[in-house]
Amino acid sequence: MGRVVLFELSSQDPERAANFYSSVFGWKIAEPNWGYQSATTGNDDKPGINGGISKGPSDFPHGTRIQIEVENIDEAIKNSIALGAQVVRGKMEFDHFYLAYLVDPVGNGIGLIQNK
Repeated sequence: MGRVVLFELSSQDPERAANFYSSVFGWKIAEPNWGYQSATTGNDDKPGINGGISKGPSDFPHGTRIQIEVENIDEAIKNSIALGAQVVRGKMEFDHFYLAYLVDPVGNGIGLIQNK
């Protein structure tokens, strides 16, 4: 079962967004890594998820995406396409995970993440 494990806020002014969320909600915002700033939204002893803030690319300049953890990203991409999703960014490799961005059949932006 795919589980929502992160959120990603895209912004053309990520520093301003980081300042807003840290000031209003007390989120702990990390220094940028790959242009992405991790956001810790609370303690692990309460329900909730963490996420991050990044400068949105031209095809997703602002908005929120959820990241869904999958066991096999290649299979999840294939099944998503078969059910009408569009791939925005194909499988990308990072140090500890693979990531892909899709738009579901009704227009919602999602990310698929597979840990290595």
